[in-house]
Amino acid sequence: MRGGTSLGRVRGLGSAKSGVQHWWQQRVTAAGNLLLVLWFVVSLILLPDLTHSSVVAWLKQPVAAVPMLLLIGSVCWHVRLGVQVLIEDYVHAEGLKLMSLLALNLYVVAVAAVSLFSVLKLSFGA
Repeated sequence: MRGGTSLGRVRGLGSAKSGVQHWWQQRVTAAGNLLLVLWFVVSLILLPDLTHSSVVAWLKQPVAAVPMLLLIGSVCWHVRLGVQVLIEDYVHAEGLKLMSLLALNLYVVAVAAVSLFSVLKLSFGA
């Protein structure tokens, strides 16, 4: 027995089977973000003070820099996935949708690149 409606079978429409990976990526990045943001907040609370020099000294340690890089990557990817769904659902003009998705991707890559560069520059000394 085949699934779907009669009209869907006639038109050859069925499950696209493409949304599951996107859905899982959103859930996995959300879980990762939860753990990494919790680590970040606890780490900041444990710092003696939040002056520039103490934060830079903290980020020079690999045990702080590596999770910070993971946090930046995970948050940027999660934002991209979430805003992509919004654009695909609510922007109906194909040209505007394409341009919006392109702008989203450029924005997320730019934010990730600047953020990662900043952490790496602080970690390796400037």
